[in-house]
Amino acid sequence: MGNMITFTTQKLKNIKRNSFIKNVIIMASGTAAAQVIALLLSPVITRLYGPESYGLMGSYMAIVAIIVPVAALTYPIAIVLPKSETEAKGIIRVSITITMINAGILLIVLLAFYQTILDVFNLNQLGNFLYLIPLTILFAGILQVTEQWLIRMKYFKISARVTFIQAFLTHGGIATIGFFNPLASVLVMFQSSKEGLKAALMLFSLRKKEKNRIVKLTNDKIPKRLILKKYNDFPFFRAPEVFLNAVSQGLPILMLTSFFGPASAGFYTICKTVLNMPAQLVGKSVGDVFYPRVAEAANLNENVTGLIRKATLSLALIGFLPFGVVVLFGPWLFSFVFGSDWLSAGEYARYISLWSFFALLNLPSVKSLPVLSAQSFQLKYTIFMLVMRISMLSLGYYVFASDIIAIALFGISGALLNIGLIIITLRISKKYDQNKIYSNTL
Repeated sequence: MGNMITFTTQKLKNIKRNSFIKNVIIMASGTAAAQVIALLLSPVITRLYGPESYGLMGSYMAIVAIIVPVAALTYPIAIVLPKSETEAKGIIRVSITITMINAGILLIVLLAFYQTILDVFNLNQLGNFLYLIPLTILFAGILQVTEQWLIRMKYFKISARVTFIQAFLTHGGIATIGFFNPLASVLVMFQSSKEGLKAALMLFSLRKKEKNRIVKLTNDKIPKRLILKKYNDFPFFRAPEVFLNAVSQGLPILMLTSFFGPASAGFYTICKTVLNMPAQLVGKSVGDVFYPRVAEAANLNENVTGLIRKATLSLALIGFLPFGVVVLFGPWLFSFVFGSDWLSAGEYARYISLWSFFALLNLPSVKSLPVLSAQSFQLKYTIFMLVMRISMLSLGYYVFASDIIAIALFGISGALLNIGLIIITLRISKKYDQNKIYSNTL
């Protein structure tokens, strides 16, 4: 018994000394607390608003989700990479400038093609709320910069705390107003402002922590053109890949709205919201900590392949149970938790969970590709994934005229595509490690 206690105590001490595990736990704790809020309030919110309102919100957010990742042309991702803090702040200045330009361009596009967008995607009920998109893009760009700076500085406690506060204010506000005015426009308003809220909370905490260092960017004199040139692989390769990946993620909602109506999009939206919880709880926490860790491993000539493989297998063990339960009992679970109107969402969930499980597993691979200088491959593979996903949804509509079959084809193909990405990334990392060994022997 004494040996067992000693062994357990030693294991806990090892975990405390392991900064990677410690940081993952910190990040996951904030996400877990936020998800408790979401889980407690979701049954109330879904009963108040219904599938159609969720579908309209999902369509709006699908458009936003396609544009948000490239608000700053992915330059914020590079903030973690340079050794120099001055250079990192130069990337921040470039990112914010690009975000402001893109938000202005998007406003012009909306003014020119407003009615066309409403008609094509069947969003007439949202009306003038589309004009909130440029503001959301601006918020998103600021949030991306702030999040990456927190990752660079390893201020994971701030990220965890803010994630919880944002979830509490957002879901609490949606539920409270829903008792009096359960309209899709309420959902849209909260969704369009949540990134601005999170950015403001992070900047407030960061200002207290760093005593305005993050604000004094004008003191750094690295010309923007040098930053743009040095990190040009991000807009040329990473930004198109992220954009296309966002299109493939958001397209199902827009296609389902167009093909089968807002209710079908609502089923998919709640399904993805629920299934994203494990990815947010564990995947994002691991990813945010894993990215600087794998970059450090590459700089120190460590075994990158082993790091990727270990992280992938760990995520497989964590994700198998929750996603497996959804595959087996999806329809019953969704109708029980969210109400009988959401039975079809449970059917969707059975197939989407396959895709979500392997999407969780591929996070270490995706985070490693910039470090492996494989962003060109990632762009090509993302184009292939997008074509396949569009084909599967179109096949379900035009050949089978069934939303369930369309989702089944979409989910299964998504799982296979993610498996392929993991396998190819491991091959790239093996070659990368071998080249390092060879160069070190010369």
